Amino acid sequence: MDAVQDALAAEHAAVWTYGLVSAFIEQQAAAVGEGALAHRSRRDTTERWLRDKSATPRPPAPAYLPPQPVDSAASAIAALIAVETDACVAWRGVLERTDDAELRKSSLDALTTSAVRATRWRKIAGVTPVSIALPGTAVG
Repeated sequence: MDAVQDALAAEHAAVWTYGLVSAFIEQQAAAVGEGALAHRSRRDTTERWLRDKSATPRPPAPAYLPPQPVDSAASAIAALIAVETDACVAWRGVLERTDDAELRKSSLDALTTSAVRATRWRKIAGVTPVSIALPGTAVG
């Protein structure tokens, strides 16, 4: 259950961060909107799952600290890479700690979609490597 709460926290942070960066990367507005929508949906699904298991979903923090101040397109994209990477780590943690088939499927989907979005943002930023062989692990 703690791993799912950690994944929920990563989703809360991603939703907040996508809102923060939206003013700085107008050229990628569609991708920002898609990422924000995906994380809101995943957050809501995770909260429902927790409630269905008689757990109380942890609420979001009032704010989140990006890896650096967001004041440009480059720093906004760096923040998105960070939250997508954090989501990969969190959902991989769920995968490693559950035998529940439905939760494993959902976690794998979350890990995969966050890894794809992180790759997209790294490509836009010119960061290498563009893709990570094992998303959500200490080596990637």
